[in-house]
Amino acid sequence: MTPLRKSFLRSCVQWLGLAVVFLWSLAVLTLMAAHWIDPPATAMQIERRLQAWIHHTPYHERYKFIPLSQISPELQHAVIAAEDARFYQHHGFDWQELEIAAKGDMEGERMRGASTITQQLVKNLFFGTGGSIFRKGAEFTLVPVAELVLGKQRILEIYLNVVEWGPGIYGAESACRYYDGTAARHIGREQAARLAAILPAPLKRRPERMNNYSTVILERMRQMGW
Repeated sequence: MTPLRKSFLRSCVQWLGLAVVFLWSLAVLTLMAAHWIDPPATAMQIERRLQAWIHHTPYHERYKFIPLSQISPELQHAVIAAEDARFYQHHGFDWQELEIAAKGDMEGERMRGASTITQQLVKNLFFGTGGSIFRKGAEFTLVPVAELVLGKQRILEIYLNVVEWGPGIYGAESACRYYDGTAARHIGREQAARLAAILPAPLKRRPERMNNYSTVILERMRQMGW
């Protein structure tokens, strides 16, 4: 390899490193700002708009950010029970669930999900549905930052407001009005469990078909003292 080519490659690596540091720093600043400012959009929303544009499919977005105090406690509890039962015990990563998932994978069983609400929030805000090694690595470094600068209640508030609940449906308020014709503050226990049950596959599931899943979530809520 010629000295000129070595110099060029070294410059490319340096610029790539600077770009990564810049993007990571920008993400950290965004998380810090999110402590006070509600996200106007997320990577997930932008990705869905682009997909609709590329495939020439209709797309109508419903997104309204509301305070956590205006989201029914039943819905808050149902989502935690369904998505991250140890949300208030861990610091961004649920190592117990990760161990269970890894063990199941090694034994040839279908790997169960182990992502926490904080991990899912970081993914929604910055990465969309991408699953690259780079995304996983960046997520791993940003999750502790989110826990530190946002705190549990703000993490839950933002997550409940930006999570995808159906085609073009983002957040608790939009989901409750679309599926149940009422505000998020008025959602009851069974309605909340059905809504929480569709979160793992929001583009395929419908609340009215979630009898089995919602029963499991209601039992978890009972076991957790809610």
